Amino acid sequence: MPAALVGLSAIPLTAGALRLVQLAGGPAVFPADHRFTGFPVALVAHIVGAAVFAFVGTFQLVPRIRRRHRAWHRRAGRVVAVAGLVVAGSALWLTLGYEAQPGTGDLLFAFRLVFVSALVASLVLGITAIRRRDVAGHRAWMIRAFAIGLGAGTQVFTEGLGGALFGTGEMRGDLAKVAGWLLNLTVAEWVIRRPARRQQHLVRGR
Repeated sequence: MPAALVGLSAIPLTAGALRLVQLAGGPAVFPADHRFTGFPVALVAHIVGAAVFAFVGTFQLVPRIRRRHRAWHRRAGRVVAVAGLVVAGSALWLTLGYEAQPGTGDLLFAFRLVFVSALVASLVLGITAIRRRDVAGHRAWMIRAFAIGLGAGTQVFTEGLGGALFGTGEMRGDLAKVAGWLLNLTVAEWVIRRPARRQQHLVRGR
């Protein structure tokens, strides 16, 4: 699982890192983006925050690590929570403070606000749950937060598949990006509910 999650986040994070190198005066790997010049703090914070959130958060989800390294899990959890809030805050800054990405429309703008809010809510509810010693609630909300945070990785595939099946265009592109978040949340809910289903089967088997 960790390898799969790291692989899912590697594509957008690699693209983001290359964009930062380009902005710092490195080789022009991508076409220049007129929205970002100089040192765009929001973009830098978003990419760095996303990298920490993805890589540290991945190992937070591994049961063996949680059981054997509880102190590390608690300390890393604080780092992940802060990184997630940085991702959400910088995403809101990029959405409201910068010109929209070319080829995107009002639908994506609205859903970005929805999922930024959902990310913040999931993190806050996850922290609140663990303070109440509600481990199951904490696990569920942090999985949801992680699913939202990794949306960009899934969008690489939903956009490619959507473009191949339905063609390109502003509305189609927006829907393909939204599909990435929705797909991640669907998988997250399946993971959250899977232990409950196992317990029900065991009870019925008795």
